Formats: sequence, C-alpha cells, structure tokens
Amino acid sequence: MSDKSLAVAGQSSADVLIAGGGIMGLWAALEADRAGLTTLLVDGGPLGGGASGGLLGALMPHMPDRWTDKKQLQFDALLSLEHEIEVMEAETGLSAGYRRAGRLIPLPKPHLRVIAERHSAEAESNWTQQGVRFAWDVLDHSPHGDFWPALNVSAAGLVSDTFAARVSPRGLIAMLVARLRQSPRVTLCEGVAVTAIDAKGSRAALSDGRSVGFGHLVVAAGHSSFPLLSSLGPAPVRPLGQAVKGQAALLAAPLVAPDLPLLYLDGLYIVPHEGGRVAIGSTSEDRFDAPFTTDHQLDDLVQRAVRLAPALADAHVIERWAGLRPKAIDRDPMVGPYPQAEGVIALTGGFKVSFGLAHVLARAAIAPIVGHPASLPESFSTAHHVSIAAKGG
Repeated sequence: MSDKSLAVAGQSSADVLIAGGGIMGLWAALEADRAGLTTLLVDGGPLGGGASGGLLGALMPHMPDRWTDKKQLQFDALLSLEHEIEVMEAETGLSAGYRRAGRLIPLPKPHLRVIAERHSAEAESNWTQQGVRFAWDVLDHSPHGDFWPALNVSAAGLVSDTFAARVSPRGLIAMLVARLRQSPRVTLCEGVAVTAIDAKGSRAALSDGRSVGFGHLVVAAGHSSFPLLSSLGPAPVRPLGQAVKGQAALLAAPLVAPDLPLLYLDGLYIVPHEGGRVAIGSTSEDRFDAPFTTDHQLDDLVQRAVRLAPALADAHVIERWAGLRPKAIDRDPMVGPYPQAEGVIALTGGFKVSFGLAHVLARAAIAPIVGHPASLPESFSTAHHVSIAAKGG
C-alpha cells in the first residue's frame, strides 16, 4: 500500500500524531519509532516539500567565542549528526550527500583578522570534545588558489574552519522517508494537514474531513505551526512566530570539486555538492508579496557569488528556489509541551539551524512522551516563547 492509502484505509488513532513532514517532523517520527510508539505523520503537501526541501544544506557552527549552553548544544548536535547519517545510510542504502568539507571565510579588512585570531585561540578550548578537535585557523592565502575565494576579498587573509559541513537537504529528507517506510509502526500521509486541535479530547481534525485521535500531538508544521498553536488558548498579544522568505539557487559547475570547503561572506553561502553542483543562498526577507517566487534579490546573490568565487564564472543556474522558513518570536527554536494544551508538543522555529539541530530537537520533543528529561536551554522552551508572545510591545 502507498502512504496515502494506508491513511485512508482507516488509522483512527496513534500514540504520536505528527503535524508536518519537514526535517523536524521526520526526525520526530524516527525518534518516536525508535521508542516503539505507533506514529502517524501527516503533511499538507509532499514530504519535505516546504522549507526543508531547499538547496543549500550548509551546516555552520556558531563562532567559538563567548561560549554558551546554546553554542555547546549546537556543537554537540553537529558532531553527532555525522554518526546519525552514517547509521541511516547503512539502513537504507541511500546517501545524504554529507561531507565535513570545512569553510573558508575571507577577511577583507585588517581589524577582522585581529578578531579572527582571537577566535582561533577560543576554538582550541571550545571546539574540542572526546579527543576530537576542530580548528579556526587564520591563513594568509587560500589553499585553493585565487579562484576559491577571489584574492581581492581576502586582503587581510581568511579563516579556515574545519568543523563546518554540508548535506543535501533533499537527500537527507529522502533517506529519512525511506527509513520510516521500513517501520510497521509508522504511517506517512501526504496531502493531508492538521487543521484544528481538540486538546481536551485528544483529537485532531484533518483537511480531508477525517478526525484522528492521539496520545500526543507534535506540531512540526513549519511557519504554519504558529497559528495552529495559538488557537489552543487565549490569543497571544503578539504572534508566536513568523514566516521568513528565503531564496536560493543551484548552479551546474562541473569544474568545482565536491570536496572544496564552503565559502561564507556577508550572509552569502556558497556550498559545493556532489555531481558538479553548487548551491548559493539565502536571502532573509521579512516582507514579501510572492512567497514562492524568485526575483532580482536572487539575481544579486548569483552575481555576488561569482565575484566571491571566480570558479563559478562559467557556471549556469539550473534551479531557482524560494520558500518560507519558520522564525519563532524569540528567534531560538520552539520545542516542548504547549503550556495551555496537555498532550500537545511544539517542534518548530528552526529558521536557519534546522538541519543541524533537528535530530536533537526531535529527541527532546519525544522525551517527555517516554518519561525522559528534555535537556534544552530555557530559551528553546515553548513556555518561554509563549510568555514572550503574551507581552505587548
């Protein structure tokens, strides 16, 4: 049976109902399955068809300075993701296109080199775990010549970060879906969304007219999570979050080796992938008229990318992409029980960090269901975000 026919055949309840089939929801389904829970995941479109189905796949660590519990969480997550992907690749026979390729950051001005050298010393203590050490080295010249990146953007040298990595967003999504389809406990349903939640009755209304019961409901529907969660109690003074538009492009660049490091400068990411493909992005637009249409802002990114990396001069754009990413009201992801609705758990707001943190955040979302503590910074908690939204101003 197909995923859709399984749902239509009459699954009326599940231990865990997951609203949303993006990267967050799929990892949550995997964690629920690993815990032995029957799981129904529904998504209004194709699995991974929202912001998770983009192009970039940059896995960038925070700066190694001013270390905090949030930076430690991200460091641990980025480190453990490599093993998680290796396990699933063995289980499915698929590839997620993962590579710890590192990153180069040009330093256009002398004062930036002073800051970078200070960060280098901080990385020695903060980017180390279980005998594994990553570097934030300051170089005079790129080890890849003046085509990666251009010489004129590196007047004060450049940073070589050995911790950064990349993954194929669509490859990882496909691998998660394949892994979930192997489990008899998991049902995946595309083209059907949760439209309303009766938390007291532990039931959810679906867009196809059916109603399903749940032991717990994980709301992982990207930016659509915010109004869905807000409907569960008194309306917040401010929205729980917003949609931020991002635009990206995929270039055919057969001369760019897939093991080259990622490039980053002034918000622009250039990410080499397998098969002579290079992804560039992304814009961050709080105001927009056409959420899924690309425009001159992406054209500008492509032009900047060629100036930053002359190796892309003969590349051509083979795909333009636009989508909406979920940004929670206090910026950090929103994870954990919703304070005004027993049995409902939020898992959203990943914005720019979803792919690097999703497996850890999903584990934290499922943890209370199985009686385990969820160890996340307080600023990640759903209760924290709800309290911020309840305040005016």
